[in-house]
Amino acid sequence: QVQLAESGGGLVQAGGSLRLSCAASGRTFSLITVGWFRQAPGKEREFVAAIRWTGSNTYYADSVQGRFTISRDNAKNTVYLQMNSLKPEDTAVYYCAATSGWGTVFSGVRYDYWGQGTQVTVSS
Repeated sequence: QVQLAESGGGLVQAGGSLRLSCAASGRTFSLITVGWFRQAPGKEREFVAAIRWTGSNTYYADSVQGRFTISRDNAKNTVYLQMNSLKPEDTAVYYCAATSGWGTVFSGVRYDYWGQGTQVTVSS
């Protein structure tokens, strides 16, 4: 089992920045991919970004490419999501997710473990 805990959400003005953290514990050696998803009120959950637990591969949704950066610190078992140039449409609950399996990183159904979520609100 793997446990995930997000932190770093909050309220920010449009154009501002936030950094989300996802701390993993438990059987982290089994992880293949860690991703971030978000869900806005009345909308479906959507993929934001993902990173392989080892190696350098990263993946981004078109909507955040160039504004968000995903990174990890394996020594701390933590994955970060640096969010710059935030827009009101980025407002959502952001979830960290992880999987021990290979497959597409873009679909939430492929992820085995989920955090509790952290709210990000961007005011205009």
